[in-house]
Amino acid sequence: MRILLVEDHVELSHWVSKALRDANLTVECAATGADADALLHTQDYALVILDLTLPRMDGLEVLRRLRARGGTRGRTPVMILTARGGLEERVQGLNLGADDYLAKPFELAELEARVKALLRRSVGNEALVHTCGQLSFDTVSRMFTYCGEPLALTPREHAVLEALISRPGRAVSKEKLFDEVFALDDDANLDAIELYIHRVRKKLDKRPDGGAAIATLRGIGYLLQERPPAAS
Repeated sequence: MRILLVEDHVELSHWVSKALRDANLTVECAATGADADALLHTQDYALVILDLTLPRMDGLEVLRRLRARGGTRGRTPVMILTARGGLEERVQGLNLGADDYLAKPFELAELEARVKALLRRSVGNEALVHTCGQLSFDTVSRMFTYCGEPLALTPREHAVLEALISRPGRAVSKEKLFDEVFALDDDANLDAIELYIHRVRKKLDKRPDGGAAIATLRGIGYLLQERPPAAS
């Protein structure tokens, strides 16, 4: 899941983005309101974490423009993260369509918990646990288990497998995987997806009894499917 963090304080942006990446989330950062507004015109995000006191456009104006846009992007969940803790500004932000409000200073553990809650709320009635064979992904803990044991994955391997298991029975294009795994400022090209697919396949193939495999559909993308039982 890709998150846009809009924060002009460089050190705070670094620590928040690191904490979210450690939680297996893909994070893009914007330091000005104008940059955030431009990104929200063209990119899809699972969540926006938005400071209010920003250069080149106030955070409330970024929020107002996002909600006025309508459509799927206009409904993107927004958490306001700011030192402006007055009641009037909190009410204004919520009335403009913010989904949550966290005042600075804050604990990273609380931020992470609120982010996960907003992401769960955004998927509505979708299953909290996705499964394929003996592979399962808990959307609350954001952990994979395979054959009853935790599956060790790097953050990008995790993002690839999450994108696949969240779309049961559907192929996911290389371009879509790239968008979910890499941030815009990452130094990577489309072919990098093949590397991470290869790495995840190796981890799944270590347990052929696990019943999960990634199939390549030429010209279409990748499909996570149940592995056929071995011939006796």
